[in-house]
Amino acid sequence: MKSNRPFHEPVPVIAIDGPTASGKGTVAQLVAAHLGFHLLDSGALYRLAALAAQRYGVDKDDVAALVALIDDLHITFREGCAQLDGVDVSTEIRHEAVGKLASAIAVHAPVRGALVARQRAFRKPPGLVADGRDMGTVIFTDAVLKVFLTASAEARAQRRYKQLIQKGFPANIDDLLRDLRERDARDANRASAPLKPAGDARLLDTSTLSIGEAVDRVVAWYQQIEPATGATKAGHGRQGPQV
Repeated sequence: MKSNRPFHEPVPVIAIDGPTASGKGTVAQLVAAHLGFHLLDSGALYRLAALAAQRYGVDKDDVAALVALIDDLHITFREGCAQLDGVDVSTEIRHEAVGKLASAIAVHAPVRGALVARQRAFRKPPGLVADGRDMGTVIFTDAVLKVFLTASAEARAQRRYKQLIQKGFPANIDDLLRDLRERDARDANRASAPLKPAGDARLLDTSTLSIGEAVDRVVAWYQQIEPATGATKAGHGRQGPQV
């Protein structure tokens, strides 16, 4: 059975959105590897911008300076690593302080606008899996599949706690839960691209699902939409282009 989409239609995109620690990053990475698609971790872009602002002393509310900084950044995703100015900062951008700063600068529409073109540049054949908070509502509104992953704040706090402890970072479960709730409220109520499901998104609550079960669900949904191109291609994950 062939796809119903026109021959000339753009490269297919699977957009996976959701709040912090909903599991969307891991799910997106595994779905991309399963299908042999490129991967965009849009949250990493914001974290890279936040890390650069932190390093160069740019205030989180100095919008003009933040935009200028972002325009000059040399960002690369290669072999699963995030590089800033040629240096691997994959571990640094996962610090909680960087995550909080990324959420704070994301409330500014010009900052988000400065990163839009870089995000869209990841759309390359044979396809793209993009994870973030506005992939389906703003960046890739024509995505063939839009998924909104969610989970209870308690479940997400537990996941974040385990991740941080495993990586050797200090963590307090009560602080993480409070921070997640504050970040959820900020992301949902910001004026520019608030966190919410796209109107045509499929909702997936991962509170009681394993990562494997969530990946299987997303892949199955995609194969229902794109049976001709959604065949399993395990082991053929691709890296995103330089942005």
